[in-house]
Amino acid sequence: MINIDFKHRQSAHCESGVTSNLLYHHNINCSEALAFGIGEGLFFGYLPFIRLNNLPLTTYRCAVGKIFKQTNKRLGVKVVRQKFKSPQKAMEALDNKLKQGIPVGCQTGAFWLPYFPPAFRFHFNMHNLIVIGKQGDHYIISDPVFNEPVTCHESDLMKARYAKGALAPGGSMYYLKSVPENPDMEKAVQTGIKSVCRTMIKTPVPILGVKGIEFLARRIVKWPGKLGDENAKLHLGQLIRMQEEIGTGGGGFRFMYAAFLQEAAVILGNNAIIDLAEQMTQIGDKWRQFAAASARICKDRAKAKDRYENISGMLIQCAKMEAVLYRELIELV
Repeated sequence: MINIDFKHRQSAHCESGVTSNLLYHHNINCSEALAFGIGEGLFFGYLPFIRLNNLPLTTYRCAVGKIFKQTNKRLGVKVVRQKFKSPQKAMEALDNKLKQGIPVGCQTGAFWLPYFPPAFRFHFNMHNLIVIGKQGDHYIISDPVFNEPVTCHESDLMKARYAKGALAPGGSMYYLKSVPENPDMEKAVQTGIKSVCRTMIKTPVPILGVKGIEFLARRIVKWPGKLGDENAKLHLGQLIRMQEEIGTGGGGFRFMYAAFLQEAAVILGNNAIIDLAEQMTQIGDKWRQFAAASARICKDRAKAKDRYENISGMLIQCAKMEAVLYRELIELV
């Protein structure tokens, strides 16, 4: 039996949770919110040319993998990543690291993990977890979205590590190789903030950042006339799912970034950032209000205030509030 002394901590999101927990295991006190902020987790993109279930993709966070990569890079942590063509060799490599007492992160297909309740299984091939031990033919797993460690049969984990489809994990595993004794947390926080602010307010691409939110708001108004009532509702429903059900979503990510700003204020010794954390929480509330009004339209329970013109206006307000916040924030750091 192998059981690494690993502190499991439940998180809101798998990648930021895995990042935080691996760093914590190596004596770097980095919360999930800090990992999310340092790793440039906050983002917005409306990508109509990319389809999910034949509907446009909207994303509220950076590309999968960037949080882990950028957080470790900015803290001076060296990471080893490996992929294997052979599933058997991938499992052997995992076992070898566990025998050395090293917790191992794995990219998996969430649908094939049997400890997920059936209602929560869907084909998402970028679910991250940490393997922390093995008992017989079952692995002990710290999955950050669960409140306690779970177990998984080796055949199921192998299937999850080699799930097919978009962004197939290909047996990907990773672990921390070396960690500095005193990482420059202040510099990492400053760099993460600057990068997010530049992306959100300075990107020239009209479908990304604050410009992307405004672009989507202008599109929404045209949906009923262009797509028809039922198809417009399908597009709106997809938008809500991407915001509120897949990952932590638009409002949830804003709340997480507000928590990051509260910690950043302490690390940088700048109380003015606390005011911006409160503003970000208000922005998260506004995103949630937009989602609720949109849901009423989809369910034919809309009131006059929930018309497409009105929810478009709510998005415009979100964009304006975020633009002001990022400009103030980048000046402070």
